Amino acid sequence: MITSLAGGRVLAEKHGSTPPRVVALHGWGRDGTDFETVLSGLDAVSIHLPGFGPAPAPESAWGTEQYAELVADAIAAFAPVVLVGHSFGGRVAVRVAASRPELVSGLVLTGVPLVRLTAPAAPPLSYRLARWANQRGIISDRRMEAIRRRRGSSDYRAAQGVMRDILVRVVGENYDDALGALRCPVRMVWGQNDTDAPTDAGRVASERIGGARFRVVDGTAHLMTGDLELAVREELLTLLDELDQPQ
Repeated sequence: MITSLAGGRVLAEKHGSTPPRVVALHGWGRDGTDFETVLSGLDAVSIHLPGFGPAPAPESAWGTEQYAELVADAIAAFAPVVLVGHSFGGRVAVRVAASRPELVSGLVLTGVPLVRLTAPAAPPLSYRLARWANQRGIISDRRMEAIRRRRGSSDYRAAQGVMRDILVRVVGENYDDALGALRCPVRMVWGQNDTDAPTDAGRVASERIGGARFRVVDGTAHLMTGDLELAVREELLTLLDELDQPQ
């Protein structure tokens, strides 16, 4: 069932009763329907982030800070909540928890690219020359677009218009300050064979948070399916039980 939050500005899948105790944020190219198994039986919502599923794209190239501001507006009426974030949604969840700690009682993260262990490789000379030629009208925009698509990731090739600009902006972001600002309990569940958010980088991110529980699920990768999906649910339920204990 789709519901609306923040005065109709945010669309979400509703689970259980209101107010929700858990809010889930999906990965790039996914939508709020990804969390049926994880949220089953819970009072929760899974947000359709702008530009995905039925949610219209932003009018300008947002970064995760702008997405986080919208999510904060959406949950303010019933916070604090536990945020569950996969990949891109996890980046947004970290921003919310770091900037608005009073809204977040805990985080469950999976496959979130938060730390880059090696510097990004410089574009090859042929690409830089093509870009130079395009800027001077020697190579057409159509030809340059074909060159970009050959070099780009599958997400880049699939993205259009402002969503491609958002992807480029988000990929270049740094989360060091946000990781250091987290004060809520954090559970991190990673696929052993994740190549989008490698396990080694996830472990380094957990160390920068301090006190985060880091779990690797054998034989799984980046997408939240199968054993990885079940492990995320298990960590979420455990965290909810811990938060229910008297302090």
